[in-house]
Amino acid sequence: MKGLPLLRYREDNWETEMGAWFASERVVLRGRDLFSNFSSSTWMEYLYFVITGRENKTFCRLTETMWVLSTSYPEPRLWPNRIAAMAGTTRSTGVLGVSAGIAASEATIYGLKPIKGAYEFLHKASKEKASGRLLEEFVLSYLKEHKVVPGYGRPLAPADERIIPVVSAAKAAGYGDGEFLKLAFEIENILFSKKKMKMNIAAVNAAIAADAGLAAREYYLMASMAFSAGMFAAMVDAMDKEEGTFFPLKVSRVKSIGHAETRKWEARL
Repeated sequence: MKGLPLLRYREDNWETEMGAWFASERVVLRGRDLFSNFSSSTWMEYLYFVITGRENKTFCRLTETMWVLSTSYPEPRLWPNRIAAMAGTTRSTGVLGVSAGIAASEATIYGLKPIKGAYEFLHKASKEKASGRLLEEFVLSYLKEHKVVPGYGRPLAPADERIIPVVSAAKAAGYGDGEFLKLAFEIENILFSKKKMKMNIAAVNAAIAADAGLAAREYYLMASMAFSAGMFAAMVDAMDKEEGTFFPLKVSRVKSIGHAETRKWEARL
């Protein structure tokens, strides 16, 4: 069934096995009663079950630690945080500011795209290696073709200070010796010896998620709000200062190649 027949079938008829709210009675999630089955769950445990349909308290606790240590820096110069801070300095709402920041975190060189890209690259590297191809050959050919390797290299710094504490937390949780994490470090050795490129936290987090059995979509969705705490920090900071004072820029600092004469402004009703 497709096209118009499918739309007619779906009219007032959404079939779901995910969940439903029964007014004044109960809420059901994936066949489980919400109130009796999730009253002691953490938010991350609940989110994990919503996305995957599975339970893993240990990995959920590790995920919280990973996001705290590696994705939510209270640094207003980071672009998604800067957006939230701009919202704060203009006295916009928290929802608008953080939502805009989350949208911007789905960027090409940072955030969710490198997070997903690192996961997909590690899986591709694992398959190539399992097929008998030399890992070094694959990694270097990938770099030559794409100019970048997701999860490796860092725009602003040569090394990533987040790797040691995150790997330490993973080891404490029993996820520090997985095959994908080993592969991530093996790839770093290749890239550093040939191109002086070091691993960044995206590869580490992706490897841990892969070792935990998350699929690509599951990992992406789990990470979708990972940067939000840093945005709240930047926004609250801007709200606590004078309105409109977050990184003001003098007009004289703006390089213009337009008209030099002063423009006249007319008020029009």
